[in-house]
Amino acid sequence: MPHTVAGAGIGLRQPHYVAFEALRPALGFVEVHAENFFNPLDAASAVLQQVRAQYAVSLHGVGLSLGAACGIDDAHLERLAELVTRIEPCLVSDHASFARGHLRDRRPVHANDLLPLAFTDAQLAILADNVQRVQDRLRRPILVENLSSYLGWREADWSEPAFFAELGRRTGCQLLLDVNNLMVNAKNAQAADPLRAVCGWIDELATHARPGLVGEFHLAGHSAQDGLIVDDHADVVSPPVWSAYAHALRRLRGAPTLVEWDTALPRLDVLLGESAHAQALLDAHAAQDAAPGETSWRSLACAT
Repeated sequence: MPHTVAGAGIGLRQPHYVAFEALRPALGFVEVHAENFFNPLDAASAVLQQVRAQYAVSLHGVGLSLGAACGIDDAHLERLAELVTRIEPCLVSDHASFARGHLRDRRPVHANDLLPLAFTDAQLAILADNVQRVQDRLRRPILVENLSSYLGWREADWSEPAFFAELGRRTGCQLLLDVNNLMVNAKNAQAADPLRAVCGWIDELATHARPGLVGEFHLAGHSAQDGLIVDDHADVVSPPVWSAYAHALRRLRGAPTLVEWDTALPRLDVLLGESAHAQALLDAHAAQDAAPGETSWRSLACAT
């Protein structure tokens, strides 16, 4: 059975291994990219085993291609299953995206990217079948992350929040709600008030979602590049994303929260400071729940 996890954590990346082992910071958990640890005999896997002896570990993948109409790659799923058995992670997650497909002559092709899904009935059926297959093999629920996307599909039978709520209802999976991805998408859509748009997305999810649908939050930084807002995980979490996260805690309740930082890595203490900020908001939310007569976080977040 998965180990329980709570609180805030960080994405653990190779340049921080030495400093992390020396400091052994107090964290709710750490998260690693699953595909980097598929080889059980290399040095990275040895480090992960040491970390796992001290911390709850979440496995976050990028390679399952959960939305692919051609289905899940058997070899990839087996390697993930072996890693899950070896590490016994607290959480296993991947993205609501596709990367694999077949050309007209049936040759396989891989995009090496996280491509967005159409929010249609047909796509929902494909995604649900693939998620269920992964869960059956791993013998546990997984989490599916909402995507930052730079193009979209005209066809839609569902809004994005309703799509994820229905996916959770059909499969029992949870949502890994990436708040930064919501902000990136709102800005790229040129929303008049991106924070209000993100809060509206969260509100709609709350009206459709079963209790406990959100099993984890992701927070990260983004940047403006060549006319686009890019989810590059290369900076501190922006103030609007912190405000949207506070709103999500109020509307969807607390869940383990991971601060991602994947490029232009800072010193470890900077990343730990971001995690401490997330932990402070989680703690304040718990105190707010214990004092329901106080001012709601919903009004504080959306007024920012």
